[in-house]
Amino acid sequence: MSWGVEDLTVEFGGRPALRDVDLNVAPGQIRSVIGGDGAGKSTLLRVMAGLDLGQSGEGRIPDARHIGYVPASGGAFSDLTVAENLAFVADAFGLRNWKDRARDLLVGAGLAGFETRLAGHLSGGQRRKLSGTLALLARPELLVLDEVTTGVDPVSRMELWRMFSAAAAAGAALVMATSYLDEAERTDGVVLLHEGRVLASGTPWEVQGSIPGWVEDTDRAGDGSHSWRRGTAWRTWHEGRPGDRPVTWTLEDAAIVLEMAAEEGGS
Repeated sequence: MSWGVEDLTVEFGGRPALRDVDLNVAPGQIRSVIGGDGAGKSTLLRVMAGLDLGQSGEGRIPDARHIGYVPASGGAFSDLTVAENLAFVADAFGLRNWKDRARDLLVGAGLAGFETRLAGHLSGGQRRKLSGTLALLARPELLVLDEVTTGVDPVSRMELWRMFSAAAAAGAALVMATSYLDEAERTDGVVLLHEGRVLASGTPWEVQGSIPGWVEDTDRAGDGSHSWRRGTAWRTWHEGRPGDRPVTWTLEDAAIVLEMAAEEGGS
């Protein structure tokens, strides 16, 4: 059975934060949610985590005991030690015989030996890995991760991905918001949000191939509204026929173009 939402609409103060959004993820899959600031990513993930925001639409969400959630603000208590955080979550979920699993997760997260350290005294990457460990402790059916890799070092990102990939391989369904498009390219499906609406949804290749027109390398910015930096060079989007230097564009390029097109169309 897959988990997800259909025709999801959420309003805050009479203004829509999400409009007619669909998202589905099956056991063993990882689905990423991408988009700019204010696109609605965190709101969508809060609904997927089972929070009641007064939304309308259809939802298939497991019981709260079977959801692991890491909010953008993190999921650990700063004034508790690593071990105390784990014990708190184990008690909240009514877990028995959880210490061996906690030990294995700590080893996988590179946190073995830090059990007596206050969570507030961990580095940023370590706190993120602790939050992921807490979310995984109860073996959730659905794991919801809001920008969990943002701002962490490359080694911590690799360790987090190893943890979450192992959870998916064990049968968990994962939904993650990310600002890193290279991460989204590794997932089974992508949902691109813009101002609360879905601009594109499908596999990374399907979203990448859904843009209108062409992308090419240029030595300088063309029409400023259609050009963006790629390293020291520029890329430019053309709606018509390809130019002299068309490129194989990436998911990041596709997301930029689709958002440009939405802005021009008044979405």
